Order: sequence, then C-alpha cells, then structure tokens
Amino acid sequence: MSEVVYMFRSGFIALIGRPNVGKSTLMNAFVGEKMAIISDKPQTTRNQIRGILTADDYQAVFLDTPGIHKPQHKLGEKMVQVAVRTLQEVDLILFLVDAAAGPGAGDDYIIRQLSDVETPVILVANKADEAGMEAAQSVLEHYRPLYPFKAALPVSAITGINQEQLLSLIVDSLPEGPQYYPEDMITDQPERLIVAELVREKVLQLTRDEIPHAIAVEIISMKNRAGRDLVDIQANIYVERDSQKGIVIGKRGALLKEVGKQARADIEALLGTPVFLELWVKVKKDWRNKEGTWQNFGLDLE
Repeated sequence: MSEVVYMFRSGFIALIGRPNVGKSTLMNAFVGEKMAIISDKPQTTRNQIRGILTADDYQAVFLDTPGIHKPQHKLGEKMVQVAVRTLQEVDLILFLVDAAAGPGAGDDYIIRQLSDVETPVILVANKADEAGMEAAQSVLEHYRPLYPFKAALPVSAITGINQEQLLSLIVDSLPEGPQYYPEDMITDQPERLIVAELVREKVLQLTRDEIPHAIAVEIISMKNRAGRDLVDIQANIYVERDSQKGIVIGKRGALLKEVGKQARADIEALLGTPVFLELWVKVKKDWRNKEGTWQNFGLDLE
C-alpha cells in the first residue's frame, strides 16, 4: 500500500494599498494577534512587519508594508521604496482597496507600480461591512479591467466577512515549500520593536492630526526586575517641535498618563507579565529628514 504524501505550502504575502485601507487590521486578523499597530491616521505602518500563520499543511508569512503614497519627506520616500521593492520579493500580493471610500488616484498609482511585477495579485475590497456588499462589488468591477488579477474578493478585516474564503485563495496560491519559522512563532519582530510600536499607536490614537507623523518611540531600557514578576520599560517619545511636546504631554501630564495606561495594558498582554512603564517626551527637530535617526528609532528601511 503506497504512502500518501501531503504537500506543504509556504510563502510570503505582501499586503499593499493606499494608507489607511486596513492592511494592518487584516494581517492581525489572519495571525490572531496584534502584530501591527492600528490607527485611523494614514501611513501608520513604517517598518515591514511580518505576521506568521502556520497550519498543518501551510505557512503563510504576511508582510504589512508601509502604505504607498506621495511622500512629503525623506522618511516617506524611503517607506514607499520599501513597499514597492517588496512587490518583487514575495510569492503573492494582496492589493487592498477601500470599498467604503471608493476608487482613488492612489490606487491607480499602485496599479502602475504593478505593471512591472510578475508576482500574482489578489484584489481585495476591504471594509465591505461599512460599504455594503453591493458597493464593494462595484469597486471590484471598477478595477478588474485595469490589471490581470488572479482573483478578486470583497472582505471585512473587522467583522470577518469572506476572510476564510480569502485565506483559501491565499493558500492555494502559495508554492510548495518549507516551514520557514517554528510553528508557535507569530512574528519575527523583536519584542522591543513591538513595544515601541504599541506606545506609538496610543499616541496616534490620542493626539490631534498635526502630531502623528512626527512621532517616534525609542525603547531605552527593557528588563526584568530582580526578584519580581515585573518588566521595567523606559521609553522616549520623540516629536519634531516644542509645541508638539506640549500636546503629547497634555494639561498637567494627563495625555501622556493616558498613553502610558493604554500602552501598558497592551504590552502586558503581549509579554504576559506585569509592566512598569516610564515615558518621556523629547524634541528632535526635523528627524524625518535625517536618515541617521531612523535606525535609532528601530526603523528597518534598508
């Protein structure tokens, strides 16, 4: 009697799309954990975050790339370069469009970037829960003639609409390959980077529109306290102007206190242990146009 051999599929999947289309939310939904920060502010993702989903017969490695957009500073230029370069280096591309907002010029720009790419592309109309299925299908029909997509599907990263169907399409599109990461590993990002990102997320969520892109977080110290089940974390929050420092701190320190409270809850869930979190706000003028500062803030944009 012959032995049945099961094929194991594996590969890297890039999530691309305009800023704020829901790439991080979708990746987190697939992986089942909070690997990438989420905000209603565009261009939230700066690093290329990898979320790993492993099953008995496949391993899907999701790459949440910085949103492709018209850059306004050197950091923005580098972020877009990373996102575009990723298209050549993966096994599959998920191109997310916003079903609620409808077609936009940014989507057309991304499609032009795809013209030189041989990687298969699945078109995903996200936010189908918000737009309604009819509107989501209309958005898909708008883009179908513009590129030879492998498949097209309306989904909701928030409510789970069609996520199982999309995952089946993804797995079927992956080549036969090895298991790149241990089965219990859900990201290859160091804990310090994720902790910094969780702090930055809370600042993004709690501050006004003029603040978000000027924010960077640097973990100064992260260590277990001797003799206690407690992790001490010290971090600097950097802004570009003195006026921004005042906003992040808030009246009598209220906003910074709330940032710390919310970030600590997420960090404790991540680490599985109590956390003592100390935050300071500092000014580093025009840091987004100074390449030497990016690495200091954990931005892997090479």
